[in-house]
Amino acid sequence: MTQAKIHLQRLVQDSQEYGSNDEHMVSRVFFDLEIDGSLHKNLYCDVKQMVGSSFETAPLEVSKPVGYKGAFNHDAFQSVIEQYYRSLVGSQGRGIRITGGGNVRMQNNTFVQPSEATFEVQVSGGPW
Repeated sequence: MTQAKIHLQRLVQDSQEYGSNDEHMVSRVFFDLEIDGSLHKNLYCDVKQMVGSSFETAPLEVSKPVGYKGAFNHDAFQSVIEQYYRSLVGSQGRGIRITGGGNVRMQNNTFVQPSEATFEVQVSGGPW
């Protein structure tokens, strides 16, 4: 196992351009990724959530990083992306605090919030 370092840059929350519709909110997280001495720049992943579900507890579907095809650990990556997303949107969010109330939906919000995290990946195996 080796450490991967992710340099999170920004989140675009609930964008029709990325596939949001009446059933799902699709957001996009942009980042760079360092693995085994190589820097992979300008990557992104999509975060999909049911419309009307809780920002704090609802399951999130996190895609694979677009633009990266090497060894990886999707479970650890998903955990990092979920934490970043929930840190920006929801009742504890630094970007938009949504608490209680009715069915509020705000679209196409961009949050520029640099952050870094590390997680383990298996480099000797095949991709994914």
